[in-house]
Amino acid sequence: MFTGLVEELGRVKHLAKGDKSVKISISAKKVLEDVKLGDSIAVNGTCLTVVDYNDTWFTADVMPETVNRTALAVLKPGDQVNLERTLAVGDRFGGHIVSGHIDGVGTILAKQQNDIAVIIKIAADPEIMRYIVKKGSIAIDGISLTVVETSDNWFTVSLIPHTAAATTLGIKGVQATVNLETDVIGKYIEKFMRLGPAEPKHTKSTLTAEFLLENGFNL
Repeated sequence: MFTGLVEELGRVKHLAKGDKSVKISISAKKVLEDVKLGDSIAVNGTCLTVVDYNDTWFTADVMPETVNRTALAVLKPGDQVNLERTLAVGDRFGGHIVSGHIDGVGTILAKQQNDIAVIIKIAADPEIMRYIVKKGSIAIDGISLTVVETSDNWFTVSLIPHTAAATTLGIKGVQATVNLETDVIGKYIEKFMRLGPAEPKHTKSTLTAEFLLENGFNL
């Protein structure tokens, strides 16, 4: 599990593309301080497993489902990416619950300066927009942000100067694609409401008069 608080900007070192998958190597520093094989690192919000590493880079496999659902497929060597390690027990929970399982991609429609803030307008498909609510949480390229406004096919978020300087959203321009993960709590609520209350299970009792008599009970 992640919280959407980016720890550092890494840089794509190498991409080895298969028929439908990708092996990606990323230069990094902070997220490698305590890394082990099999650890999870969120790359632009996508939970990937470390399969190789040294002091300056790590490598992860990107399976076909992830290639199809995320914006990782458009990365090129030299591109910067947001990196976050999994939440450790005892850490402060500063963002919101982020699973690293991307729902789909969005497209930046506009960026506008508003005093110290940058307002970013992002287009998203209706099946993603249904889980995005005003003042709710969303992870964009793995960054925990608060939704400002919504419509049927777009929403806006506001970046403080620190977020703009420390993440890819400060770098990406109009028409760039971003990974979107909506609030997991909303998905569970929707499913529970669709299924309705669980029906009580009625099981037939195996207790009979014959059983009681055989076991010493007087009827």
